[in-house]
Amino acid sequence: MPSFNKVEIPLIKATNESLKGYGYLVDDYDQCKIEIVTWPKQGWRNIEEGTGNEGGTTEGPFEAWWEKNILYGKNNAVEHKSEYDKDGRYLLGYNSDPDDSSKNLINEDPEQIYIWHVNYHPDGGQLFFPKENNPFISPLALPGDDIQLNDFKAFYFNGSQGLYIHPNIWHEGVFPTKEKASFKGKQGKVHARVSIDLLEEFKSYIYFKIAIYCINCHRLSLSNTITSNIDIIGNIFNN
Repeated sequence: MPSFNKVEIPLIKATNESLKGYGYLVDDYDQCKIEIVTWPKQGWRNIEEGTGNEGGTTEGPFEAWWEKNILYGKNNAVEHKSEYDKDGRYLLGYNSDPDDSSKNLINEDPEQIYIWHVNYHPDGGQLFFPKENNPFISPLALPGDDIQLNDFKAFYFNGSQGLYIHPNIWHEGVFPTKEKASFKGKQGKVHARVSIDLLEEFKSYIYFKIAIYCINCHRLSLSNTITSNIDIIGNIFNN
């Protein structure tokens, strides 16, 4: 079995400022409007105004849960029909080195997460709104098909607000920092998806480390997070 490279991406606290260009924080699920992209014209003649964007939205829970060292996800707002959907669920990532078979029985709170696949939706935006107010992380990158691995950033959310991402934003669902999480989901009903298999195209995983607050020692444990990230994530657990 081949061994793949692992490229670390930074962990950043999610604010409306840090999310500028990617999306924004959402306080009220029902008030969040989903952007719908007008169907692209095929030639020089324009799409008539008021048409090409009437597909509407779809809603349903987005569920994510850990089984041993693997994070699975299910988006109940859409049907799972693509080649990347297995048995009605997504394989979102791993909480240990996927190339190290000795760690494939781990079932604990993750200290890092490895991702093998990313995607974006050209037809509309997407909303993830936590049901239980539990923290989560979402890896994001700005639009563009010539994406590079170091274009990604992992955004940390404390669970008190939801995440809305614009159309064409690279992402890979949402990653709970605990055993499982459920989100209210809303997105464009067309559900067009452009995907990258990172292992096939880049021969690499991307991963991010998770800062953990040590209750017994009353301090922030960076869980091997690189020093340069201390200023970025140092105040996460104070809010």
